[in-house]
Amino acid sequence: MRKFFTLFITILFISSFALVGCGQKESASNTANEQSGGENTETTDAAENNVSGPITINPDIPGDQDALIASKGPHGETAVSAKTLKLTEEEVNKIKQGNYKAAIVMHYAGNDWSTAQIAGLKETFKRMGIKVVAVTDANFKAEKQVSDIETVLAKDPDIIVSIPVDPVSTAEAYKKAADAGVKLVFMDNVPEGLKAGQDYVSVVSADNYGNGVAAAEIMAKELNNKGKIGVIFHDADFFVTKQRTEAFEKTIKEKYPDIKIVARGGITSPSDGEKVASGMLTKHRDLDGIFVVWDVPAEGALAAARTAGRDDLVITTIDLGTNVALEIASGGIVKGLGAQLPYDQGIAEAILAGYALLGKKAPAYVAVPALKVTKENVLDAWKLVYHKEAPDSIQNAAK
Repeated sequence: MRKFFTLFITILFISSFALVGCGQKESASNTANEQSGGENTETTDAAENNVSGPITINPDIPGDQDALIASKGPHGETAVSAKTLKLTEEEVNKIKQGNYKAAIVMHYAGNDWSTAQIAGLKETFKRMGIKVVAVTDANFKAEKQVSDIETVLAKDPDIIVSIPVDPVSTAEAYKKAADAGVKLVFMDNVPEGLKAGQDYVSVVSADNYGNGVAAAEIMAKELNNKGKIGVIFHDADFFVTKQRTEAFEKTIKEKYPDIKIVARGGITSPSDGEKVASGMLTKHRDLDGIFVVWDVPAEGALAAARTAGRDDLVITTIDLGTNVALEIASGGIVKGLGAQLPYDQGIAEAILAGYALLGKKAPAYVAVPALKVTKENVLDAWKLVYHKEAPDSIQNAAK
């Protein structure tokens, strides 16, 4: 749990500006477990419920559909850009006739990324006439996720969209769902032993490698291409977080030889960021920067920097959560990040579920393009990431 400062700042912004789904560790975990998905509770500028025509991800995302995606899939698959995915109006109408049901089985629902994924899925499924019968939150506990899958299967869904907490201990539960004829679409990670096109439809992620490169380039620019830095990585079997760290470290070592990685520390929980960063700053008092594998533990690193009186530290990360966006917009310690586009990732996952219902061939691995975010483009980036304007707090901080 973060110390008083981070909690105070987070609570202040939430109460003052009525933000939804903030990036703190447990802010939304009590809202997603086993709730009915028949009604959409998220509000976006892309009010797509009554929109006719084909379904695609946002065409305004930078890069064309043939642009190279740096990330590889869980089994080394070459990525297919999510910008190539499409359901025609005729295909959507055909899906509507099936009266299908879907469930969303999350590993964790307590941050902006999860909130946006769920929103993108719900909005798109609604356009497809698919009823969301459950949304669950395992709170990063594999045994809870296995129980969630069992509970969800009792609702007889045609589709499950999910991100496994642990690819090994959850594999049997997912295999049971696949054997029951449920169409499985995964976010970011796949259970061990399951095969694309046989046990599951596809896996969708951001271009995590590209986002790791973006975080490295921002770090280098802020340090004038020299200095000592630490890396806080995810000490778990998640191929996407591994790619972020690999991309960051490789980019620093190959492109910026005068920046030295002098400390590395692993986290297994989002709440570990402050402890690991505090240890780094105590042992390496001349540290110039820290890369943190995603935004929630980066908030902990931010708290550690404040406690140590290190307002000169440079932090970069992945994921445009509310609190790191505020820090970037105000010119604070977090200088920039590589952003995923979780709302559009949710759209892509729903489209792939539609492919499976139609018997249409789906690529094994799909990625949404990377997005570099700094103070200069944080407001435009927020709109791309969440399909709505940034909260007033972030807009005011950017002025």
